[in-house]
Amino acid sequence: MNLRWMVRAAKWARNPPSEKMVKLVFGIIAAGLVLVGIEYFIGWPEWLTVNDTRGLIR
Repeated sequence: MNLRWMVRAAKWARNPPSEKMVKLVFGIIAAGLVLVGIEYFIGWPEWLTVNDTRGLIR
């Protein structure tokens, strides 16, 4: 382990984040996991897919 990480861990142990910040981070992670789960099990909707118009000449 790098010395910089050890100093950072010691600083974090002396002054931990607030409960509100921990809940915010876990909420963001949970929202991302929900989106990934919806995309994996249900699929990406066709109406959200960008049309590829590079091959069309008008």
